[in-house]
Amino acid sequence: MLRELLDSRIHTGISLREAATTLHVHSTHVIRCFKQTYGLPPHAYLTGKRIDQARRLLLDGRRPAEVATTVGFHDQAHLNRHFKRHVGTTPARYAR
Repeated sequence: MLRELLDSRIHTGISLREAATTLHVHSTHVIRCFKQTYGLPPHAYLTGKRIDQARRLLLDGRRPAEVATTVGFHDQAHLNRHFKRHVGTTPARYAR
């Protein structure tokens, strides 16, 4: 259920408190169950989904600054930091 909630809120995100309230469980339980099921915490899952969308948009010719805000990162620097960690290169180099 949390995975569907995260997938529906990729761009805006969802706080742990809001997710726990929506699912009627304690926030610690949310993290623990999600990590057991998917192998990573909810925040890492959401970041990965955002990176996947960013990759597609960059390959479509969109600029990194525009992609950053489109997929839910605060700014281009935020996208660069996470993109480089996940993909191994910067968004601009990936797009080329």
